[in-house]
Amino acid sequence: MKTFLTFILMLFAVKTTQANNSLTLTVDKVKNEQGFIRVLLFKGETGFPDSPEKAYKSASIKIVGNKAVVTFENIPEGIYALSVFHDSQNTGKLRTNAFGIPRDGYGFSNDAMGTFGPPSFEKASFKVTASKNHVQINLR
Repeated sequence: MKTFLTFILMLFAVKTTQANNSLTLTVDKVKNEQGFIRVLLFKGETGFPDSPEKAYKSASIKIVGNKAVVTFENIPEGIYALSVFHDSQNTGKLRTNAFGIPRDGYGFSNDAMGTFGPPSFEKASFKVTASKNHVQINLR
């Protein structure tokens, strides 16, 4: 019985440690303070980079001083990727021109770039480890 209780307490301690991880995202080079920065955090390549319904977490961040900062709490260790865009007109969508080229700033973790489109999940992926993690994205 004593061994069983010790085992249960150890499992609880491990679970609690994993749940305390945080991920802070700083988005720099925002053109102006209009609208919001929209963020999608993906835990796998499914849906990356533009399917909000398949994102692990999402956020809308207020812009202050031409940058935006958000912290996601209780993130399990693992491989993730971020996609962000400046929603300057608060429409909830990335504005593009007739050729599909973004009219507002956008970016991905690792400042990854794709060829004629968004980067792959692999190029934008990073590892969340125990404790505090920080990612910076410069908008294009």
